[in-house]
Amino acid sequence: MTKNSTSSTNSTWTGMVPVDDTALAVTDTGGPGIPVVYLNGQFATQGYWRRVVAELGTGWRHITYDERARGKKSKRSADYSFEAAVRDVDAVLAARGVDRALVVGWSYGAFVGAHWAGRNPERALGAVLVDGAFPYDWLDEAMEQRIRKLFRRMSWFLPLLRPTGLAPRMTAEQQANSNIELGRLSRERELGPVLDNITVPVRYVVASGTSFGSRGDEQERIRTSLDAVTARNPNIRIGAKVASNHGAILRKEFPAIAEAVREVAALDRVGR
Repeated sequence: MTKNSTSSTNSTWTGMVPVDDTALAVTDTGGPGIPVVYLNGQFATQGYWRRVVAELGTGWRHITYDERARGKKSKRSADYSFEAAVRDVDAVLAARGVDRALVVGWSYGAFVGAHWAGRNPERALGAVLVDGAFPYDWLDEAMEQRIRKLFRRMSWFLPLLRPTGLAPRMTAEQQANSNIELGRLSRERELGPVLDNITVPVRYVVASGTSFGSRGDEQERIRTSLDAVTARNPNIRIGAKVASNHGAILRKEFPAIAEAVREVAALDRVGR
């Protein structure tokens, strides 16, 4: 493990955390506050969380990281599977000496957060899931072909964006496979039981309308799947339904996300 600044509980640490065949770029603000680990969108970076981090302020311990081959520094891997993404949460927390944390995930990260919280009830303070982890059967053969075609079309310019960290250092096929795997994990028979078994406080912050890659009202139809989830599991509630769409929610709705974090943390303090 390398570091760019003094590693302690009271100062910001940045460095690389080894895991499996790769290493992840991690930032840990340190301090005695409640640890919050932020889980990125599928091809996004830790920088997306800066407004939420600033809104919550220095009373919290913020841990952000870039997933495998994402951002400017995280290394490539032979494994970009969803299970690898869940393992990476444990690797980052272990490297930073954190036993219990509150997970906050957006989009793909919401799925990771839901799975991690469900598997680790003694270690999860709770979870805030931002416009993701909706149990809905949106993937069929036609959609799978549409995804593959979309990433093939983007393959010529993705390498131009990689030095900036705006595109992952993954092939178009690897990105398509990751997206298709997520579609399979989204199916009600797959994700429904995961959400039903969560025993820690969960708050969803739900976006509105459409965004890149969606058609018509399909995203709103997907979001309605939460109604059945909240009816079955009293630990899970919709904390806020906001005006911004999926792509803009972290940039524009950071106060609502921060408020959901505060609510979940307060529930842990008073006991479940």
